[in-house]
Amino acid sequence: MPSYEDELSRFEELNTQVLGISVDSVPSHEAWQQSIGGISYPLCSDFYPHGAVAEKFGVLRQEGFNERALFVIDGEGVVRFIDVHPIDKQPDNEEIFDVLRKIRG
Repeated sequence: MPSYEDELSRFEELNTQVLGISVDSVPSHEAWQQSIGGISYPLCSDFYPHGAVAEKFGVLRQEGFNERALFVIDGEGVVRFIDVHPIDKQPDNEEIFDVLRKIRG
């Protein structure tokens, strides 16, 4: 997630709003953000009802936490790209930028 912060200007050039969401609580999010020096984009809590958003998107694990996943949702609310990847891996941001450029046309 810090790598998205580092690339915010590139996301903005592609008219893209970055946001994070996890099943952790707001206090947990705040502590995590402080531990990495902060982020300036929204970080949403899917804490209560626990994992409701993750469940709707099909990425809530039985263990009670969400998969590491990327969703690109266009201005009409249509999911245009989904990438669910190993929890300990982050895809290269260039892949995301390629997808955003294709959607933008």
